[in-house]
Amino acid sequence: MANYPTPHINAKPEDFAKTVLMPGDPLRSKFIAENFLENPVLVNNVRGVQGYTGTYKGTRVSVMASGMGMPSIGIYSYELYNFFGVENIMRIGSAGSLSKDIKIRDIVVAMGACTNSDYARQFNLPGTLAPIADYTLLKEAIKSCENANARFHVGNVVSSDTFYDADPTVNDRWASMGVMAVEMEAAALYMNAIKARKRALAILTISDNIVTGEATTAEERQNSFTQMMEVALNTAVAMDKQ
Repeated sequence: MANYPTPHINAKPEDFAKTVLMPGDPLRSKFIAENFLENPVLVNNVRGVQGYTGTYKGTRVSVMASGMGMPSIGIYSYELYNFFGVENIMRIGSAGSLSKDIKIRDIVVAMGACTNSDYARQFNLPGTLAPIADYTLLKEAIKSCENANARFHVGNVVSSDTFYDADPTVNDRWASMGVMAVEMEAAALYMNAIKARKRALAILTISDNIVTGEATTAEERQNSFTQMMEVALNTAVAMDKQ
């Protein structure tokens, strides 16, 4: 018996490309489809989580929103990997910088994703899982950043369950361990990819600097982080040639 459509994705496996870009915001998904993809087709709109498939530089690519937080991206990425035949998922989203030297609109490529979440408990491990990106995706994304002359940083991020944390010192402690930025989804995506034997990567644009107080607007986050989008799309093209 087929495992699709699922409760969250009303589509067939052939509706998706092997590589899916996942912004958190459905409106960012729509923006990418309309501004970068040729002949985009809406393949999912359950709960308003828009998913599109089209082509970019001759490569078939899908883009679908993940929603906010690890439970949400955990559901969508699990279904895409396990029921719809997707091989590569790249989260493209915003993050808060934990360093004065990582500035707004800089790109962060997340080699690893720490977390304060209990998401890994389901795997019943006798220790702590270190969720990391797929190396091939990471390597191609770095090449794409270099080709775009982007200002970028590669390293560790933290995926937090709490946007408004009751502990005002928590970000300082993550930063003291070399963590570059905070976001809310990458760790769950990486764990799902590892379990499914698939590939994942988070490519993030700094939307605000928690140290300096600089910040972008909601509209800028939705529409202007185009360099990150192009880096991810060019990475998808490179992966298609593998």
